Amino acid sequence: MTLAPETTDLKVELALDGDWFTVCDLSMLLPGRGVAALLPDGRQAAIFRDRTGELFAIDNRDPFTGAAVLSRGLTGTHQGRPFVASPLLKQRFDLASGQCLDDEEVQVTTYKVRTA
Repeated sequence: MTLAPETTDLKVELALDGDWFTVCDLSMLLPGRGVAALLPDGRQAAIFRDRTGELFAIDNRDPFTGAAVLSRGLTGTHQGRPFVASPLLKQRFDLASGQCLDDEEVQVTTYKVRTA
């Protein structure tokens, strides 16, 4: 069975420097998959929508390799915490806190995210 893409006028926005920055249409986010967005300062954010519809945004740069690939990682849950696993070395990052679940000394930036 083929499902029609969700149609909505909702935009996904990230909080940046006290303002909201639009990164994509909500319909671009498929549950369990991420997208990368280029931010005004040149950094990249990885935005995710989980299967319940909750949105998460973290830095797209993998701190272990320096590659901007976290948006392409596999998503899952560990002890009820949503995470993305880097597609390169497979370290898992908590989508809510940015904490690496495999190395407590490593963390990625998280962003507040909303739809408008």
